[in-house]
Amino acid sequence: MSILVYTESEKGNFKKNAFEAVSYAYEVAKQMGESVTAVAINADGVDALGTYGATKVLNVSDDKLNTFNAKAYASTIAQAAEAESAKVIIVSSSADSKFLSGILAAKLNAGYVPNVVAAPKSTSPFVVKRTAFSNKGFAHTEITSETKIIGVSNNAFGLVENQTSATTEAFAPAINDNDFGTKSTEIDKVVGKATIADADIVVSAGRGLKGPENWGMIEELANILGAATACSKPVSDLGWRPHGEHVGQTGKPVASNLYIAIGISGAIQHLAGVSSSKTKVVINNDAEAPFFKAADYGIVGDAFEVVPELIEKLKEFKAQNA
Repeated sequence: MSILVYTESEKGNFKKNAFEAVSYAYEVAKQMGESVTAVAINADGVDALGTYGATKVLNVSDDKLNTFNAKAYASTIAQAAEAESAKVIIVSSSADSKFLSGILAAKLNAGYVPNVVAAPKSTSPFVVKRTAFSNKGFAHTEITSETKIIGVSNNAFGLVENQTSATTEAFAPAINDNDFGTKSTEIDKVVGKATIADADIVVSAGRGLKGPENWGMIEELANILGAATACSKPVSDLGWRPHGEHVGQTGKPVASNLYIAIGISGAIQHLAGVSSSKTKVVINNDAEAPFFKAADYGIVGDAFEVVPELIEKLKEFKAQNA
């Protein structure tokens, strides 16, 4: 028996959350006296999973799985769990993993807890800490089912190297047409930029930017920091920025190490969606903006003056430390 972990990848490359999930799985395995088996689907460089604690990799290579399909992926992971007699399955808390985990839980009659932020407080009984109430609090949740599925929040547990020598086995799941009841007909993605889900730093802006023509300085700041760009809901509704950049409770959740909000007042739905970020910096010319109450650092000032100065200082710093 082993701890099974599903490792997300895209176009053959592992996502950061894959390594974080393996790091978390290793900690659970250590507490339970087990080993870690990873499931990789059409991924390259599977040996890298051994860096974070996987001792075995079930390597799935199937062209039908090149595009994410929740039902087919859940079927693949369920078969891997049965082959390994795994009773604890670790996934990330990405949109894709949340999509497949409900299906997987039904297949395995398992209890599923997403948004977990820490290693189990106890494995007997099995208790995990997760965010609750739109990230305003935490819940210590006991999973009483025999099979357990844990979704680890991005940037919560972190990447922890636990060097092992992972063996790789080909794994061919029995998937059929019933597993493809739905299919993706088109995927439209932003390329060449850090994604909000994987970014350690997110630079976000709101209506305080006054128009889409002023977004150049936001993108320049993001490029210098190696950050993803994001926006508030009104900005995406106005068509200033793509809806894929809308973050908040009604958009994409953000759990970055640094979240910089520029010209965003801080509506409750926005704050709920970004509250998992570890450090929040706010730049706004309204000292009474609600966001300042949730911020770790705040600058009261005109974004059109503060941001260019910040960009210049960062350029100087990088030049001096190149």
